[in-house]
Order: sequence, then C-alpha cells, then structure tokens
Amino acid sequence: MERESKQGRYNEIVARHFPTGLVSCKRLAGSLLLAGALGCVPGWCQEAPPDLPPEEDESYAAPQEYSFNPIQARKELKVARFYMRKSSFRAAALRAQEAVKWDDSLLEAYILLGEAREKFSDLDGARKAYQQFLEAADEGARERKEIQRRVERLKQDGAKQAEAASNPTG
Repeated sequence: MERESKQGRYNEIVARHFPTGLVSCKRLAGSLLLAGALGCVPGWCQEAPPDLPPEEDESYAAPQEYSFNPIQARKELKVARFYMRKSSFRAAALRAQEAVKWDDSLLEAYILLGEAREKFSDLDGARKAYQQFLEAADEGARERKEIQRRVERLKQDGAKQAEAASNPTG
C-alpha cells in the first residue's frame, strides 16, 4: 500500500513537470535519477547555483573607514586575547591592530600587539607597537618601565640581527 502511494505520488510529480508524455518522461526521469546517483549528471539538467553572497574576504579587501568606537575596539581586543591563548600570534596581532584603529587610546591593545609580534619574530613591528604605547601612556603608567625595558632589549636584538646579517661568517 505504501509503495503504491509512493508510486502514485511519483507519477503525479512526473506528470506535472513533464506533461508531454508520461512514459518517455518516466524514462528520462529514471535515467536522470540514475545519472545523478552515479554523479554523472550532464550540465544541461543540473540546477543553476543560487546567487551566493559576496565572499567575506572581499569585505576586508575594501578599505575600512575607522572612527572612534571603543566597543568595537574591546571586542577586537577580546578576540586578540583568545588568539594569543591559542598561540595564533599573527591572528592576535591583526586583531590587536584592528583594536588600535578603532580606539587609539586603548593601551592594552598596544601591549598585546607588541607581544604578539614578538612571538612571531617581527621584532621591528613589536618595537614600534611598544613605542606607540610609550607615546600614548602617561608617565605614571605602571607598565611603562617594563615596556621601556622591552624596547631597549628589542633594539639590542635588532642590532645583533643586523650585525649577524652583515657579517655571515660569524
């Protein structure tokens, strides 16, 4: 009984979509179903792909206009911390940089940006981030002395790398 109702429903659908002839259309539909099951459906009977939204990466390719938005900056900083915990330092640096663009007075973002860049050996970028922190922070900031030590260490490391690059024999 159930099979007969399925067969009747099938005939009804085929008759609705192929009113010219049920027998030849049933053969065509059966061969298309078989071809579809085998993965060899010809291009003329495949459905056109639906209009897809533009790629997410395209939105990042367009220049972003930044204005003061501390809420968005905090969100970016939170994501940057997440990436730091996951040891994805490039992603953390990108998110911290976004946070700085949204709110350039967010001192935590400069520190995180410098730390992330240090982790993936962008010593010059880390030094620049720390310098930006020192410019933005007031004299009484508690992290100021530690950041100044990091900047000095990065300058020394950069000088050592430049010396080693210019003198490859040792």
